[in-house]
Amino acid sequence: MSDVTRRALRLLSLLQSRSVWTGPELADELGVTTRSVRRDIDRLRELGYPVLASNGHGGGYQLGAGKALPPLVLEGQEAVAVAVGLRLAAGSGIDGLEEQALRALTAIDRILPPTVRTEVAAVSDVLDVLDSGPGGVTSPTLLTLARAARENLEARIDYERRDGERMTRRVEPYRVLSVSHRWYLFAWDLDREDWRTFRLDRMHAARTTTFRFPRRPTPDIAAHVRESLSLGAYQTQARVRVLRPAEEVAPHIPAMVGTVAADDPDSCILRIGAWDLRWVAAHLAYLDLPVEVLDPPELAAEIENIAQWAGRGGRGR
Repeated sequence: MSDVTRRALRLLSLLQSRSVWTGPELADELGVTTRSVRRDIDRLRELGYPVLASNGHGGGYQLGAGKALPPLVLEGQEAVAVAVGLRLAAGSGIDGLEEQALRALTAIDRILPPTVRTEVAAVSDVLDVLDSGPGGVTSPTLLTLARAARENLEARIDYERRDGERMTRRVEPYRVLSVSHRWYLFAWDLDREDWRTFRLDRMHAARTTTFRFPRRPTPDIAAHVRESLSLGAYQTQARVRVLRPAEEVAPHIPAMVGTVAADDPDSCILRIGAWDLRWVAAHLAYLDLPVEVLDPPELAAEIENIAQWAGRGGRGR
């Protein structure tokens, strides 16, 4: 890297670090003349950076807002702070922030120098976010799978099923999602030749291979994962018609509970998975909405039992 290029990058870093710099201040920081500073400013402008200049008291050079976010130039400790902050945000439990933070972290992790990456890992190991949901997911696992999905690389995961059996799964990762404070991988299972959803906290290891895969047409990923979590994991499933519009019902049905699909403008079909029908009946009672049982018929009897219990004021028989 030439001295001119190195100085231009250093100048860009300075302009990003505070709002306004005078010419003499920049010259002093860079160890050059103010004339060299002006030439370097012109080079940045030619590259598309909107460097603004103003005269008078309080004036100087400042980096303006452009049409696109320019590449950030970060010092080592600044990169550590950004990467650690993104890792904390990825586990924060804040709706909409976790996945965005993971995408940003995946992008920055690819270009971190080894020494900075090591320091980020060391700092991250002693930080945590309280009330962020179930743990057990490590940052390397998140980053490995997110990078594999981004770069279309096959992956191998050491996975533990619900019954405790461990196995190696060969997958084509497509999306890493956060659902109800848990992380999941949506992927094509090469051995089973079907789409699968895997919990990251059940992965003991994850690694990428050098094999790239052509992307397949995907189903609606969010809907597929939601159905897998709320229905596929349970032996008992129920289907009811709720006599309210889908957009009114959907906000009250967590992704781990069921799926909602419009039936007509005034009603929707709710599908719920559970270990037993009594729990389904209790959840419907909690919703306090008019429903028609579609299947199984036994669910109607469970709802009647709850109604009789409520009619007795909660007293047993």
